[in-house]
Amino acid sequence: MKTIIEPFKIKSIEPIYFNTREEREKILEEAYYNLFLIHSRDVLIDLLTDSGTSAMSSGQWAGIMQGDESYAGSPSFYRFEEAVRTVTGLPLVIPTHQGRAAEKILFHLLGGKGKFILSNNLFDTTRANIEFSGAEGIDLVCEEGKHPSFPAPFKGNVDTAALQKFIEKTGAQNIPLVILTVTNNSGGGQPVSMRNIRETRAICDRHGIPLFIDACRFAENAYFIKLREEGYAGKPVPEIVKELFSYADGCTMSAKKDAFANIGGFLALRDEKLARQCRNLLIITEGFPTYGGLAGRDLEAIAIGLREVMDEHYLQYRIRSIEYLANKLIDAGVPIIRPAGGHAVYLDAKAFNTHIPPDQYPGQALACALYLAGGIRGVEIGSLMFGKYDAARRLVPAPMELVRLAIPRRVYTQSHIDYVAEVVIEVFRKKREIQGLEITEEAPMLRHFTAKLRPVSGNGPAALF
Repeated sequence: MKTIIEPFKIKSIEPIYFNTREEREKILEEAYYNLFLIHSRDVLIDLLTDSGTSAMSSGQWAGIMQGDESYAGSPSFYRFEEAVRTVTGLPLVIPTHQGRAAEKILFHLLGGKGKFILSNNLFDTTRANIEFSGAEGIDLVCEEGKHPSFPAPFKGNVDTAALQKFIEKTGAQNIPLVILTVTNNSGGGQPVSMRNIRETRAICDRHGIPLFIDACRFAENAYFIKLREEGYAGKPVPEIVKELFSYADGCTMSAKKDAFANIGGFLALRDEKLARQCRNLLIITEGFPTYGGLAGRDLEAIAIGLREVMDEHYLQYRIRSIEYLANKLIDAGVPIIRPAGGHAVYLDAKAFNTHIPPDQYPGQALACALYLAGGIRGVEIGSLMFGKYDAARRLVPAPMELVRLAIPRRVYTQSHIDYVAEVVIEVFRKKREIQGLEITEEAPMLRHFTAKLRPVSGNGPAALF
């Protein structure tokens, strides 16, 4: 196979500032072992998230100059609206400043005490907005998705038998919607099959429950369907995307992912009554419905990015570049979620750090070790992010302990990725040196963003790794 080259040329660059191991030890200690609290200038390779960190194209930058900043009725909004309608087929489009704002509006209206929101896997802000409304988020990922090392083509699927059983047990009247995350971020960036989406739609129809899509990475999911699902190899990605959204009553989207934008998101709906309610709340929290908390230039960038992301040369490069890093790590024996996801490689910290118990946060300890060893910033997706406490304040661990290395779109080259692989492999070979962490301060929700931690030994970063 020929080398998969980047389907773009680099026109502008940004410097990386190098620091030493000794400097990183001090930086990590001052950030209380929370990588969210580190200044980005102090990070060599930033894989904390792929959200809002993409490099925009020359087309998007040109579009920004057309941004019209009228408070109401901006032509930038109508170009944005037309792009969203064309891509999704959903007629009612409501801009928001980012995805969690769309979630906040939707779940404020449809959630509430005694309600259950069902999903394959909910990511952190989605779950937080559900819980903030008083409802409960329920993950019903398929069995294959619960086993990191077990390869399967669609590990992001919802368990339809479990979905049916939960609805029958709980009552459809207590379930305001089902939402499928594509790709399944919490489960390793794994795709959802079209067959699974159809089957989920059929179950929802039988019980009169709306089906929504968390569409942050819709194009990556569509390309996986093209690669892996029977009957789709010859179909163009926009056609696959259209079918995917045809099964949905609505979607939320952070345009900071598969629209290459640095900010922005939207709600798209079919129900006019719900859309009116959403717009009324939007005006209170985000702004007038034709800008929704965004500048006109941002609306332009999103409209262009939504079309650019479905270019199959780009998607081939995107999926293969993630696979390239995954294969390097697999060849070195590093435990990861297999197969590779669409936007990130997920290290299996539970298998990596077998000597660290869940209440010492093996994923966070691994993420800190990667920063110390090579200035790489990833993010823990495990018991720090998703752990709960029981009545006795004992930790109820997350199902998996992961470290996500999310690759920003069109930002890093192959040599950057080779460096990441080298650092991960180096840390893996010295894994027994990694020590656990304990929380010293935390917020009641989304604690991983601001929590303060320290090594359980109390001896500082040199003792951590």
